[in-house]
Amino acid sequence: MKKLISLLLLFTFGLSSCEKDDVCDPNTPTTPRLVITFYDISNPTKTRNVSNLKVIGEGMEQGIVFNESLAVDDSLRYVTNGSTVMIPLKVNDSTTTFKFISNSFNPASINTDVLKFNYTPQNVYVSRACGFKTIFQLRNVLPIVQTDPDGSIWMTDVELENPNIESENETHIKVYF
Repeated sequence: MKKLISLLLLFTFGLSSCEKDDVCDPNTPTTPRLVITFYDISNPTKTRNVSNLKVIGEGMEQGIVFNESLAVDDSLRYVTNGSTVMIPLKVNDSTTTFKFISNSFNPASINTDVLKFNYTPQNVYVSRACGFKTIFQLRNVLPIVQTDPDGSIWMTDVELENPNIESENETHIKVYF
């Protein structure tokens, strides 16, 4: 009888030492994207929608997917008409360059501006289940470099709002047009 009780106790203690499976909660914040909000240059406190905006990373052929669901025309997945966009930064580099193409469906009025973001990435431990995420600090000197490949700037002013990219809950860059 003592052996049976000892075995039961040993079995019970053995089970209690097992850990739960580590699963990363889907609500856990991951590597944040850069949040850019567009404003009306004539009324700087009012946000403004960009028409048919397409954002393409340097060296890429397709743009960032803004609309997850497949549209009738697959190219619509890469275009947005909103006042805010969130774009990913490279976690293994200190610069990321994107082409911002307004009116991307109208060949007569397409306008492209290029923004290069200069930053310092930092890996931050989240948890054993989730691993690491990367946060970014935009540099104090030349955090954003704007160029214009087609000779017609549509982004009148690009302003750094918050250099610490730690979440997607706030605007990091304000663009006036």
